[in-house]
Amino acid sequence: MTWVEFSYLIPIIPFIAFLIVAFFGNKMKEGGAPVTIAAVASTFVLSVLVLFDVYQNGSYETSMNWIGGTGLEVGIFIDNLTALMLIVVTFVSLMVSIYSLGYMHDDPCKRRYYAEIALFVGSMLGLILANNFLLMFIFWELVGVCSYLLIGFWYQKPAAASAAKKAFLVTRIGDVLFLTGIAMLYVKFGTLNFVELEHLMGHDVQGLLLPALLLFAGAVGKSAQFPLHVWLPNAMEGPTTVSALIHAATMVKAGIYLVARSYFILEHVPDAFLIIAIIGGITALMAATMALVQYDIKGVLAYSTISQLGYMMLALGAGAHAFGYTAGMFHLMNHAFFKALLFLAAGSVIHAVGSNDMRKMGGLHKHMKITSITMLIGSLSIAGFPFMSGFFSKDEVLSSVWHAAADNNIYYVLYAMGVITAFLTAFYMFRLWYMTFSGEQRDKSYHPHESPKTMTIPLMLLAILAAGAGFSFFFGFQDFIYFGHAPHVTIVHMFEMWQTWLSIAAGLGGIGLATLVYYKGSISPSVFTAGPGRRAVRHMLEMKYWMDEVYMAIAEKGVYGFSLLMDKFDRKVVDGAINGISSGGIGLGHASNEFDKGVIDGTVNGLSKASFKGGKLLWNLQSGRVQDYASVMILGVCGLIVLMMLTGVI
Repeated sequence: MTWVEFSYLIPIIPFIAFLIVAFFGNKMKEGGAPVTIAAVASTFVLSVLVLFDVYQNGSYETSMNWIGGTGLEVGIFIDNLTALMLIVVTFVSLMVSIYSLGYMHDDPCKRRYYAEIALFVGSMLGLILANNFLLMFIFWELVGVCSYLLIGFWYQKPAAASAAKKAFLVTRIGDVLFLTGIAMLYVKFGTLNFVELEHLMGHDVQGLLLPALLLFAGAVGKSAQFPLHVWLPNAMEGPTTVSALIHAATMVKAGIYLVARSYFILEHVPDAFLIIAIIGGITALMAATMALVQYDIKGVLAYSTISQLGYMMLALGAGAHAFGYTAGMFHLMNHAFFKALLFLAAGSVIHAVGSNDMRKMGGLHKHMKITSITMLIGSLSIAGFPFMSGFFSKDEVLSSVWHAAADNNIYYVLYAMGVITAFLTAFYMFRLWYMTFSGEQRDKSYHPHESPKTMTIPLMLLAILAAGAGFSFFFGFQDFIYFGHAPHVTIVHMFEMWQTWLSIAAGLGGIGLATLVYYKGSISPSVFTAGPGRRAVRHMLEMKYWMDEVYMAIAEKGVYGFSLLMDKFDRKVVDGAINGISSGGIGLGHASNEFDKGVIDGTVNGLSKASFKGGKLLWNLQSGRVQDYASVMILGVCGLIVLMMLTGVI
């Protein structure tokens, strides 16, 4: 008997905690927090034991039929990738849960908070452990529901309610495309099991580009990649602990995990790799530029998260040519640690100051030394300062992209975008740190103080990993996480390459410029907005490239514009043609007129009435209750399965 055989308990334990806290949390200490913390701690311990089992004995799978004779099943698949994700998710979730004891102590809705956290952790772990795409999609949707609930946790605030709806709707675009890709794979191969699909890939790889891109579209939505990145900055309306857990370290990594899990498909579709890399590069650079002009401390971190997720996608997109898979997953692990640290440190600042606006901060280092130092470590790591964890993974990402350029020159452009992103990342992170902790306190209306130990201890533990986790790359990580052949790299070998020195120069250059502007004061920030051209660029960044306005225009005016177009078509083309025919003769004109009134106008009026009634029906269906939407989705999936059975597809 091995520990991996008990891996089914990993998602079940948090689900049980969810039920206990949901029903009895009001009668428990801290709204049921100890139950959630104990459940997450148990899953972390079990995940560590499973990791050692997988490392020694290899992958493990167990399953049972779901619908007889269809090839659809419920099961667990654990390999090295799964084991890594389990450790990352459970450890960060444990740190956030403990931190929440201090951060959510005075919140009157603690019971609902800890119940939703337990539900989210269970759903995320179920997604990771799933042995087939359909089961993964079910948990994928549960994770989306949890995100909706937690972003809108303070639903009394209009901004929070709006952000929750925006996240739910935008990610649905990717989810629908993801489900379509799953259906195409099932129709083609008759199974959705990862192991079986990988075996079948060796026999039939024709027509895989479209389903591969549809799977990637799901990742674009969930991991906030361009152009579906617009939901994540608004998601910061939830508690900072939620931002750290869901929108920095775990849920947004689901899309990265999906792409990595689908690598056995993508390796047969080289064009898909290039598309993934291009989307990743655009996302990384675009989000980094938007972070430059943010004054909300969580806003900076939100755009930073989007940018770093783009970095991971960029690495995975280089995987067909070099070792981007390993580099991407390495950066995923390191990012989970230093970004969770940064968000929780920001939460500590907000807890002390009562504001997100960095312009009201300053001089906090003397009052909050633990928060200040730990956030400095996180900032150094994400900036790629030498020998911090972010330095090693960032260097591997850029190196993988450079090697991929040997086969396609487009990767040279993507490499340059990656280096510029590294410079901008270092600059805006130290802009954040200096504005928050250095100098003098700009707003005297608050009295800053260090956070309680329940908040600072998780910060210190995460800081240790943010500083040192990168060294795992030289002590077994490469052998544990790889796809195909992962070339071995040593520290000495790294510093023999000019690309490493360019990466260091980009990071140090960004830190140096931020120091001159926001610490030394030798360069005024107004320099960046001097002149109409620079002001125009800043305005563009503040408006986030007008992406929200574009989507609103499409949503609000697209349908209305289409209806106007159809009306003009009816009046100018249809009526014109009828009138032309009418002029040919009175009798024919009379008949045409009757045809126009009875058939054409009748059809148009009928469609108009049907549209009005249909719109009224759809209006009534928009209850705003996520339970109703989930029920409709389940009924739709069931109806799709029945239809496929009746038509002989399954």
